[in-house]
Order: sequence, then C-alpha cells, then structure tokens
Amino acid sequence: MTKWAGRTATEIAEAVRQKVVTPREVVADHLAAIAARNGRVGAFRVVRATAALAEADAVGARADLSRLPLAGVPVAVKDNLPVRGESTRNGSAATPATAAAEDHVTVARLRAAGAVVVGVTHVPELCVFGTTDGVHGIARNPWDPSRTAGGSSGGSAAAVAAGLVPLALGNDGMGSLRIPAAHCGLIGLKPGTGRVPSDLGGAWFGMSENGPLATTAADARLMFSVLAGETRPGADESADPPRALRVAVSTRSPIAGVRVGRAYASLARQAARVLVEAGHRVSAAHPPYPLTFGTVILARWTGGTAQDAEGLDPRLLTPRTRRHAAIGRAAGRLGMLRADHRGALNRRLAPFFEEYDVLLTPALARRGPAADAWHERGWLANVLVNTACSPMTPPWNLSGHPALAMPFGSLPTGLPGSVQLVGRPGSEHQLLSVVSQLEQARPWKRTAPAPPVRAVLD
Repeated sequence: MTKWAGRTATEIAEAVRQKVVTPREVVADHLAAIAARNGRVGAFRVVRATAALAEADAVGARADLSRLPLAGVPVAVKDNLPVRGESTRNGSAATPATAAAEDHVTVARLRAAGAVVVGVTHVPELCVFGTTDGVHGIARNPWDPSRTAGGSSGGSAAAVAAGLVPLALGNDGMGSLRIPAAHCGLIGLKPGTGRVPSDLGGAWFGMSENGPLATTAADARLMFSVLAGETRPGADESADPPRALRVAVSTRSPIAGVRVGRAYASLARQAARVLVEAGHRVSAAHPPYPLTFGTVILARWTGGTAQDAEGLDPRLLTPRTRRHAAIGRAAGRLGMLRADHRGALNRRLAPFFEEYDVLLTPALARRGPAADAWHERGWLANVLVNTACSPMTPPWNLSGHPALAMPFGSLPTGLPGSVQLVGRPGSEHQLLSVVSQLEQARPWKRTAPAPPVRAVLD
C-alpha cells in the first residue's frame, strides 16, 4: 500500500488530480500517522478525524477536482484562526469553548483550493511567547522532543516536521512562524504587509501576518499563492532571479546586548558562500537598527497582548500573560504605542534596501529552550529566554517587510540549522526562488525520522 504521509503537498495534489489516489485515502493515511506520532510531539489540540474524512470525500466529489491546486492535501491550522465547527482557544483557559460559525478567510481559501483541515494545533496562551506550552499541552521539536518546537506556531511546525501534514497555517507577530520553522527545520514565510489577509483583531498593531509552514520551496510557494489569492497558485515562474541579486549578510543582533551564538552566525556565512557560488553579489552589511528598537518592540509586543486579553477573565490567564498585558497597558498610558514606529523604521531602512535586494541573517541566536511548562514560570524568565534565542525576527514585523526562515546546514547538537531571508515589499516569490536555489545546492532532510515502533507504543 502506498504511503502518503511524509509526501510533499505538490506530489499529493498532483496524484489526487490525476486520480492516482483519492482524497480520503490521503487523509486516512495522515490521520493514522497522527494517531501514531502526535503523542510524542504534541502538535494537535484537536484532531478532526471524522470531519476530515467527510470533507475529503466532498473534495473527491468536486467537479473541479482536476483544477484544484491543493487537491486532497491535509493541512493543520493554528489555534488562533477560526475553523468552522471547532473552538478557537488561542492556547488559553480564558477563551470560550464555543465552536466557530465560519472559517477564517485564510482557512476558507485553503479549503476552496481543495485542502482538508485535519486538525487544530497547539499555541502558547494568546500566542505571546516563543515556546508552545500551556494548559492545553506542550508542542515538542520532532527532531529532539526534549526541546521546544518554538512558538507561537509551534504545534503547526511540529505537525509538519513530524510528517503528520505536508503544510500548516500559522501566523507571525514577532517571529511566530520563523522561530518554530527554524527550530524544526522548515520553511516559515511571514508575508509582507497586505499580501495575505490578516483579520486577527488588533494583529499586534499591524505586526502579525498569516503564512505557510512547509518542507520545500515549491510547497511554500504553492501555499503562499493560495493564501494570497493569486490566480495561478505556485506558478509564478517570473519570480526566478533573472540576474545576480545584491545580498547583504549580517550576523549582528537588532537588540542591543543580545549576542548571536557562533554556530548560528556560521550558518549565515556558509549560506552566503553558497549564494556567491550561485552568482549573487554578496557582501557584509548591517541594517541600521535603531538603538531604541528593543524598547519599541517590547511596547508593541506587550501592547498587542493587552488588546488580546481585553474581555477575558484575568483569573483564568497564566501569571506571565497577566504581567505581559499589564505592561502593555502601562505602555499605552505612557503614549508609547501612538508613535509611527513603522514609518520611522522604514525611513531608516530605505537606503539599505535601495542598495540590497535581500538580507541574509541567522534565524536564531542560540539553542531553543527545553520543552517544559514555561507558562508556570515567571514573566521575566520567559522574556529573557525568548529574547536570547530569537532576536533576529521582530524588526521585519515592525517594518512589514517579507521575511522567512529556511533550513540550512546543521548545528553541533545535530538539530537542523536555519537562516533568515528578508526582502523588499512584494518580493515573497523572489525570496522563495532564493530558497529554491539553496535547496538545490544544499538539500535538507524534510522531516524528522519517525521514532522506533516500540517508542511509539510505550
């Protein structure tokens, strides 16, 4: 019997369109993989086994099956995006358990393209922190279950990296796609402002964007195209670099006082050498991050949490979330959220992106924390461990530039390495073409090896 769990989305969709396999067979195989492996990695809060099989049958019966870009492809959805018929808990005990009446627009676009939602994935409470743990469970890195899968799209990343789904939907307000992608050896794309519908309440003052987690450049391009509402999903061949790109490589942390570890900086330099070999013009250059960036991003981070916590019973929130929200309310009272920080940062960055097409950096600065109950620890411990691990991602949420994390090389621990690419507004396809070049030059293992059968049964 052909196994479909672990295949790419492009392979699955083509096989379904050609009627080599039915959507039900594909979904059933992935549900079996989830049943066998999810207990080890903690990716899913809800597994939609019965509903997903029924929806797979509906996809198989569609008259336009041969034209669906995601025909029969199983996907997972982050637990802050409504899925029709399921509760949206946002990682919290304070949120209602009522079922959503409608899909979020991004979920609806995936379904319209033929995808089947097999489950809802774990997030930290209100998607605040870079470790995915809370009252609903802990998401672990499939490559090393003793470490966090990252956050806040940690459950989605764990699901893809474990081969439980080929694609997952998440979002990124401070690195929440790129951080778990970096930990779990995936591609995580944060689109630029306005490219994919956000519709996430305050969306952290416009910093949060919805995007894909995938294992290949082709899959990431396909899912991004569907989410962006493009007319020919995954077919933007014009995005392939027609000329040598001007690439800046920087290993400097945007946050004063936070250092990038040697192994992580080395990955960016290695990737830079591969891009030179591919014909790009690469030079060392650092974006002009303002010295006040750390303060500005902390105000936006906490202020966004304060917005999301409005109307929730504070007694049901964890202490770290309550503290985070309280600091955000104080920042608002002090007027720290009224200034046009995005405009100021982009005016500062404009000359840099006139000179360079792409910025290459490390995706992380140090090893991810242990997979543990961080929600039971104090606020300061959480902020410090998050900041030390992932200082490279937040500038591009504030500026609105497209940015992605992608697998590259490996770390001394044996875990997958990762680098970050940042581009000009509207350059998502160009960034994905660079990913494709790096993928061809330095292929990576797409998913973590499945544990021995005995380990699954224990």
